[in-house]
Amino acid sequence: MPDNSYLPLRKRPNRRQFLKTSAAALSGLALSSCGWRLAQVRPNQSRDSDKLYIYTWAGYTDDALLEEFTARTGVEVVVDVFSDNESMLARIQASGGGGYSIIYPSDYMVEKMINLDLLQELDRARLPDLDNLFPRFQDPSYDPGNRHSVPISWGTSGFVYNKSKVQPAPQDWSYVWQYKEELERQFTLVNDVREVMGATLRMLGYSYNSTDPEAIEQAYEKLLELKPAIASFDSDSWRPRVLRGSLSLAMCYSSDANEVMKEDPTLDYVLPASGSSLWTDTLVIPKFAPNPEAAYQWIDFMLQPEITAEIVKRLSFATPNKEAYKLLPPEIQQNNALFPPESALARTETISPLPPDILELYDKYWTRLSSG
Repeated sequence: MPDNSYLPLRKRPNRRQFLKTSAAALSGLALSSCGWRLAQVRPNQSRDSDKLYIYTWAGYTDDALLEEFTARTGVEVVVDVFSDNESMLARIQASGGGGYSIIYPSDYMVEKMINLDLLQELDRARLPDLDNLFPRFQDPSYDPGNRHSVPISWGTSGFVYNKSKVQPAPQDWSYVWQYKEELERQFTLVNDVREVMGATLRMLGYSYNSTDPEAIEQAYEKLLELKPAIASFDSDSWRPRVLRGSLSLAMCYSSDANEVMKEDPTLDYVLPASGSSLWTDTLVIPKFAPNPEAAYQWIDFMLQPEITAEIVKRLSFATPNKEAYKLLPPEIQQNNALFPPESALARTETISPLPPDILELYDKYWTRLSSG
């Protein structure tokens, strides 16, 4: 099987969507020779103590990375893949840990896992290269001081669009409302309540993380106006449709936009002017880690600038490591889809956990929007 990082875009999983087919239909599937496989961890499953078991997103490892780590440390790596943060957490809790020594949760999930007392506090003396991080990533709100997590990749949410079809170019979220008749059934929004509601809230002058019921209702009513023009709420299958030309514009994650732009030079990405989300994926060591020594070796390995720079080139995501960034070729450093200017990043927000009653309100409106 070919290395997953080099699969054509139409066959490669989205960073936040992987193999949505039922688990029963996929029983027995093993793709570890490609650097990843579908996780099938059972409660109290035993693990070889001399191996490193990793639980991560699709597209974050490849054979070259795993082989280099094993060559340096002598530790064999087994990588399991999850489709979203919630399913990862549910599996970890249901399996009594599952035997992983490294997990790749996103920012808000780190905060949740800390509150659930699932994560080890890191020994920073063992990770001297943490100082290589850009200042923005050294004291995140979801984990002050990076006491429990190390950021490994980041990105934004925005629009990818066809420059030959979409004129004038979009500048903000409001574009799809302004041109909804011209774009009718020609655009998609991601299938994510916090992203879609958050973007609409931000356009209306509120926070992505608003807890104001009136503001949340305003966002819902605004989206209700737009609903007849939306082709679908879709986080993944927009990519081949954009490349075929059956969609003119799609809300998406910056890393996914960067991949489709490689295949079609008429495509471009815009970070909306009123503000957007800034997501970060991280490395953590769970409290139940069977091989914490290898876990520290992995984090230290992933903080090495030359290692990080190479995987950025191969796997197409932005690094929070400033020393690795310095090693990237100019065309990647100057790629605004991956590395927006500071003026644009100043308007981004990290998505934060919400109180249960407020999250229930979001979900109620989302069910109305996404059904029918």
